[in-house]
Amino acid sequence: MLGIIITALIGLSVISGCLSGNSGEVSEAAISSCNKAVELVIYLSGSMALWGGLMKICDRSGMTAKIAKLLTPITKRLFRGAQDNRKAMSAITMNLTANLLGLGNAATPSGIAAAKELNKLGGGTGKRCIAMLVVLNTASIQLIPSTIAAMRLEHGAKSPFDVTPAILFSSLVSVTVGCLAVYALNLKRRERSEH
Repeated sequence: MLGIIITALIGLSVISGCLSGNSGEVSEAAISSCNKAVELVIYLSGSMALWGGLMKICDRSGMTAKIAKLLTPITKRLFRGAQDNRKAMSAITMNLTANLLGLGNAATPSGIAAAKELNKLGGGTGKRCIAMLVVLNTASIQLIPSTIAAMRLEHGAKSPFDVTPAILFSSLVSVTVGCLAVYALNLKRRERSEH
């Protein structure tokens, strides 16, 4: 679906550029944007490699197990019914840790692994836990917004981490609202199944 939307937007841009007599600017913008996109990917890959490597080190050294213990009171409440599935809870912990460090891309593999394990629970519990995982990924709390800081530094920000308080506040609000929405929708689903 996303491919169709992007193709339609590109097609509309080219058509409107040609109709308005600005086809040269459209071509120039396409080429320069492609170059900038590749430069950004190369620039961000360094920070992603650093933080992804640190995540692997944390996992192998047992630090994620310690973080999992710290997060256990929270994850038990958020993922009721899944706490006996060690693989799921480990993947959830890795995912939450990566998101806390602002590494959305590094969080993706553990998020997929967690979703696969949670799907095995089946029924309403599995669906609710997957919905909670999606909320926590989408509106993740970021203690260290490393990807945003890397992008801000690349674009000339003198203090790339000065947005951290605003990001922390907004992510706390969005996670709270998202978790409450999951619980409210789950209660509504239960009421319907009881009637």
